[in-house]
Amino acid sequence: MKSFLNRFLLCAVVPIICMQSRCNEQQQYIPYVPVDFSVNVNLPAYINLSVPSGHITVSGGSQGIILYRFTLDQFVALDRHATADIPANCQVEVSEDGLILTDPCGDSEWLIIDGSIVSGSATYPLHRYGTQWDPPILRVYNL
Repeated sequence: MKSFLNRFLLCAVVPIICMQSRCNEQQQYIPYVPVDFSVNVNLPAYINLSVPSGHITVSGGSQGIILYRFTLDQFVALDRHATADIPANCQVEVSEDGLILTDPCGDSEWLIIDGSIVSGSATYPLHRYGTQWDPPILRVYNL
């Protein structure tokens, strides 16, 4: 009987304690901003998106959006809001090599191809928006 009671307490109380400790963790998310716009890649303002590995920055989202052409048919849209210290509202910048996004307020870096963390203190990838390609129109929207 004592063994049953010990198992019951272990199975019932420990998960509650674990869940309570997770509730105290502070989740950080960038501010939600509705995004739904289209760009014509054939227009001069978007000429850098006419070839793979080209990128541009546009307004929108929380701190601006980086549009990156990954392949002929695939695009990536990432919010520029650095996730290392979300309340600081820092905008990531594209490095000279065009592959890494850097946080001017800290030490974090992300890949431009998907927003994943490369290095630094960031624990979240960059926020990614959905893209839809219907040549020559690129649509960018909230997922």
